[in-house]
Amino acid sequence: MGLLVVGTGALACFFAARLAGSGNVVTMLGSWQAGLTVLRQRGVRLLETNGSTHQYPVEVIDGINIRRKYSQALVLVKSWQTERVAKQLERHLTKTGMVLTLQNGFGNYETLKDALGQERVALGVTTEGARMLEPGYVHHTGNGKVMIGIHPKLGGLGELLTFAGFQVEMIAEPESLLWGKLVINAAINPLTALLRVPNGELMSRPAAREIMLEAAHEAALVANKHGIRLPYSDPADAVEEVARNTAANISSMLQDVLRGTPTEIDAINGAIIRVGDALGVPTPVNRMLWRLVKGLDPH
Repeated sequence: MGLLVVGTGALACFFAARLAGSGNVVTMLGSWQAGLTVLRQRGVRLLETNGSTHQYPVEVIDGINIRRKYSQALVLVKSWQTERVAKQLERHLTKTGMVLTLQNGFGNYETLKDALGQERVALGVTTEGARMLEPGYVHHTGNGKVMIGIHPKLGGLGELLTFAGFQVEMIAEPESLLWGKLVINAAINPLTALLRVPNGELMSRPAAREIMLEAAHEAALVANKHGIRLPYSDPADAVEEVARNTAANISSMLQDVLRGTPTEIDAINGAIIRVGDALGVPTPVNRMLWRLVKGLDPH
């Protein structure tokens, strides 16, 4: 019945381009008018890691008029948009339509599940890197994986992603990977946004590195108390490895700050604070980072 990519940001455009390039008819659902206009006029432009540029046609909808229903949807919007998107998907999906969320942060899966039902939502994590150059034009900044929780009704979406060139892994405990990424994002993203530096710069500034490691340690304690088995044994080693491996990357949170758009700080450090408070685990470093980045968010 059709493939719907929800979002018009960097990762949404990247996934849409790859899926359209492998022969799928892709529709993008968004609310960013500048992005929708460009996508409608000329499709998605993708700058690959090797420097080549390709252009792919996509269909575009804004969620107002329903022209047809979709059987599969890939959700790649910012966390603060998830509640609105969940209501839109109720109208745009077939009765048995499936949703796969690959979003950053904690709480997106729960919001989608509450609106659509657990049997219609699958949880995934991606480590692909992308940066928006201008509306409809995205730069693929680094290869990664797409890890999807095993779901009895997922259908062929995993195969579609594999055929489109993604490295897909089906996993039994997606919550472990979600929290593993959450811990690392909580340690790296807010610091890069506050200092306005690429990820690797945190390793060369002793004070920033110390805060990064403390934030990761706090978040890992919350995850462990929450009953989550993280996909690594030492959060400090894990966050340092990611910072080194993505040294030139501009984090999504820094991209948001530079564009003057809301960040996902509430779904990252804010989520760690909320879960920590509920479990009685102190999170002073994450709370400090949350407050500072909230001070940068537009009102």
